[in-house]
Amino acid sequence: MLLVGNGKVITRDAAKPYLPEGCVVIQNNVIAEVGTMEELRKKYPEAEYIDVAGKVIMPGMINTHMHLYSTFARGMALKDAPPGNFLQILERLWWRLDKVLTLEDVYYSAMLPLVDCIKNGTTTIFDHHASPGAVKESLFTIAKATKEMGVRSCLCYEVSDRDGDEVVEQGIQENMDFIRHNKDADDEMVKGMFGLHASLTLSNATLAKCCEANAGSGVGYHVHTAEGLADVIDAQEKYGQRVVERLASFGILGPKTITAHCVHINEEEMTLLKQSSSRVVHNPESNMGNAVGVAPVMEMMQRGVFVGLGTDGYTSDMFESFKVANILHKHTQQDPSAAWVEVPTMLFKNNPVICQEYFDKPLGCLKPGAYADVIVVDYTPPTPMTTDNLNGHILFGMSGRAVDTTIINGRVVMHNRRLQGIDEEQIYAKARELAHKVWERF
Repeated sequence: MLLVGNGKVITRDAAKPYLPEGCVVIQNNVIAEVGTMEELRKKYPEAEYIDVAGKVIMPGMINTHMHLYSTFARGMALKDAPPGNFLQILERLWWRLDKVLTLEDVYYSAMLPLVDCIKNGTTTIFDHHASPGAVKESLFTIAKATKEMGVRSCLCYEVSDRDGDEVVEQGIQENMDFIRHNKDADDEMVKGMFGLHASLTLSNATLAKCCEANAGSGVGYHVHTAEGLADVIDAQEKYGQRVVERLASFGILGPKTITAHCVHINEEEMTLLKQSSSRVVHNPESNMGNAVGVAPVMEMMQRGVFVGLGTDGYTSDMFESFKVANILHKHTQQDPSAAWVEVPTMLFKNNPVICQEYFDKPLGCLKPGAYADVIVVDYTPPTPMTTDNLNGHILFGMSGRAVDTTIINGRVVMHNRRLQGIDEEQIYAKARELAHKVWERF
């Protein structure tokens, strides 16, 4: 048994949202109790105890759209002219990078951002992977990394026509092998989904194959949806449908499906997303960086569409994504009152609901029976902290690099900013060696 106490506890539990002098009791991999430090220290005098000395104790962050494989692009120079639009970014960067990745590259390109996840308090990720030159065993390789690092994950391989029929078949098989393996293993730390790249790289024949393979599996799809205008134009010109309409026609939408981005969708598509209870994931920094536009998530949420928050591989720091989403929609709508409710709802309420479709116990909250995913943030409030202003303190006062301790599934993976049982130096050294070779092959 482990007690984490003497801190300001943000629970995200409506029954007990905030304890200014609180303590969390962890039994094995779940939270056993949350209460005042005084009462729980007396109740469990023999338990191991972490004294956080007034810091903030809160649930671990959840990232519902991540790309671990993008790591080796950091600092890499393109060999062509700078891209002028999103499709050129895909063609000149990502679709070249993913082709040259080996399984060893896949492993280390996962290990590095997983270190960042731990250091930034991100304890659960939904990853979307591509390595067309090393499809087989790629998801199992990433799962090995996430389990070694102790980060909870839900993984998929993005099926795409862009690398030919053989790679399509390999992608379908890798998804299904991984989904079946994880259902049999019933591992609380790793789950699987069926990955699809995007409408513009998937023919009707390939989509039909994917849906046939995934029928009856009990898992949904993870797919880039109307991220750029090219996706919309392709769907309309080739199939006479908009992107969400096309996905709906194949039965891909639903409460277990993540439709990432949804930047270029209309009212009718919003209705389809709402009626199907599909999970949109907003990725503000990536959308800004790729200059694809601003997803109409404020309108979506007003219309009852379910929206979570991710990073698209842009960062491992959900505090950062939280801040950018807040100011992006204020700026876009020219309304300083915008996004105060919607963005916290995405991150702190809706991301945990997305997790509920795949993981057995609650995540994103500190209450009895939830998974023991707990972070400690080194933050001293300069003004009163209350139940009503917690999100304001997080928005303006906290950052990922202020995370002091990270506990995932009851295991302390970082304490006092030191990773536990992880050779960070070796990981970085090997990654630099491999990245250099990837850049040569790129």
